[in-house]
Amino acid sequence: MNVLIADLDQKFIDGVERSWSVPGANLLVCRNEKDLMPIVKKNPIDLAFVEVPFLMQDNMDMVSFLKELKPGIEIFVLCDDRNWQGAASAITRGATSFLKKPLTVSQLETLAQKVQSQLQNKSNNQLMESQVLDGLLGNTPEMRKILKTVYKVAPTNSSVLITGESGSGKEFLANVIHRYSKRSAEPFVAVNCGAIPENLVESELFGSKKGSYTGSTADKKGLFESANGGTLFLDEVGELSAATQVKLLRFLQSHEIRRVGETEPRYLDVRVLAATNRDLQESMQNGSFREDLYYRLNTFHLRLPPLRERKAALPNLIKYFILKNKDAQGKEIVDVEPAALYALTKYSYPGNIRELENILEHAIVLAEGGVIHLEDLPEEVQAEAREQTVAIPHIKDGALESEVVVPSVEIPGISFDGADKQKKAGHAAEESSDELLSLEEMERRHILHALSVCDNNRTEVCKRLGISRATLWRKLKELKIMMDGDEE
Repeated sequence: MNVLIADLDQKFIDGVERSWSVPGANLLVCRNEKDLMPIVKKNPIDLAFVEVPFLMQDNMDMVSFLKELKPGIEIFVLCDDRNWQGAASAITRGATSFLKKPLTVSQLETLAQKVQSQLQNKSNNQLMESQVLDGLLGNTPEMRKILKTVYKVAPTNSSVLITGESGSGKEFLANVIHRYSKRSAEPFVAVNCGAIPENLVESELFGSKKGSYTGSTADKKGLFESANGGTLFLDEVGELSAATQVKLLRFLQSHEIRRVGETEPRYLDVRVLAATNRDLQESMQNGSFREDLYYRLNTFHLRLPPLRERKAALPNLIKYFILKNKDAQGKEIVDVEPAALYALTKYSYPGNIRELENILEHAIVLAEGGVIHLEDLPEEVQAEAREQTVAIPHIKDGALESEVVVPSVEIPGISFDGADKQKKAGHAAEESSDELLSLEEMERRHILHALSVCDNNRTEVCKRLGISRATLWRKLKELKIMMDGDEE
């Protein structure tokens, strides 16, 4: 961590430099105003103690300049009774606080240690978050490239255009950019431009003056003002009308808006992120989207691949949505059977991540006994999995039939042991293809497997095999299968 102290009091500066003893905090000293700019340009500053006379350099506000160079910097302005008002004014421009002299070295060191601890915690949290993001977004070369760009772009004020199919996670990615920005403590306001009636879009976004239209009974603050200091996410920006596009372009150029019915502009500090599932290049060609607005929004362009192109994210997404929805549905999910896991990994997800969440919510509602089975999934999800089947012979009502079993899929990091149960049971299909078993032996093994999977619960075995309790009792007796409680 680099700590800057800029002060004209040479005795004070000498004392700080001589006594400074914060491990890992490198002290940079500036004794006169002309040396300040070279120091801050050469060294990234994490914490600055700056005396009031240093706040203006060549008509430039140093607080704003330092925050532009290093978003997240902590700036404490040093002052005395004569110039404390200048220090207070610096707080309105982004300084953390002001410190009145006389000061001791230990006071500065205490603040440095506090900031150092905050930086370490933030670094650890961001490391954990980045690992979670890698898992949720998909650890593929394309997604790693997108995340690398996100981490670089997030701390800036640059506009970002996110494109991708509906449900692919565009709002989630926009939220990530906001969380990693210097605006993270300020509002993140998301709006679906296509969901607002066309005659209300301008008043919703920019606000309106009382009486400016029928039904306007009071002054109304728009979503831009609600996001002041933070981030406004415009989803489906390609749906905006031509008139609204003009106002959005004006804001991106000047950071000023006018409420509907007003003539005076309002200055706002808002970062704009936009997203669309439309082809804006095509929209520009047919005249439905302004070319100048496109280039204003498209400072950085992130194309989010559909879920079918990043199946590596499925394990973590399945775990995430099960944990997210099980509490909402009041159910404890402890297992997902292998057939269901296989179906979830084979499905193509035309609705992307949003569809995956809906599928898992559907399955959790239908699941019984804390286990998600293949039949708990929607029919279209089951259909693709059933194309890959293994036939396990069994007897049902005196006839030889086959049970459909699909390959098992293990989900790393989830304590679902359905795949382990299947391995322990030892399906007949896993026997050597050269070994021919009698129908009686195959039936015996299949019933033993069913008992193992159902933890010897005869009611559940009957339900899963589609037979009555009387038939199961008769088969157990014929095949000489003994269970706890049976008499020899």
